[in-house]
Amino acid sequence: MPFTTFKSPLGELTLIAGPDGAIRRLYFPGTAPALSAADHDPESLGAATEQLRQYFVGDRTTFDLALDLGGTEFQHGVWSALRSIPYGTTTTYGALARELIAQPRAIGAAVGATPIPIIVPCHRVIGSDGSLTGYGGGLPRKRALLDLEAGISQLAPV
Repeated sequence: MPFTTFKSPLGELTLIAGPDGAIRRLYFPGTAPALSAADHDPESLGAATEQLRQYFVGDRTTFDLALDLGGTEFQHGVWSALRSIPYGTTTTYGALARELIAQPRAIGAAVGATPIPIIVPCHRVIGSDGSLTGYGGGLPRKRALLDLEAGISQLAPV
C-alpha cells in the first residue's frame, strides 16, 4: 500500500493509503509498522500532506480527503461525530455517549480506535472534568493539538 511520511511539529507522521488512494492510517512517530521502500509514494498522498501542512500552520480547520476508516458500524458513527466537532472546541466522552445513545466506555474505545488521528479529530474529546485522557499519540501531543487549535501557542516539537 502506498505510504509517505510528513515532518510535523509533533514528529514524523506516517500516512498509508489504500489502492484507491483513500487514507487508511496515520501513525505517530515510532508506531508505524515496517513498510517497504518500494511502496513509498509521496505523490499519491500529496493532498493529505498539503492539508496537514496547512493545518499545522493554522490555515486549515477541516480536512477534505478520501478516507477508508474500516471499523464497525458503531465506530463509524463515533468517528462521524468526531468529524463534526468544530475546530478549536472540545466535547466529552459523556456528551458523545448521550448524543449517540451509548455507554461512555464504548465511546472511549471507539475514539481510541480512530485509525486516522488529527484528520479525524479524536484529540477534541476530553474527560467530563476537563482533563485530558487517553490519546494514542500521547497526552503531550493531544495538549499541543488543542493548544494549536485554541491559538494559545505555536506548536513546539513533542
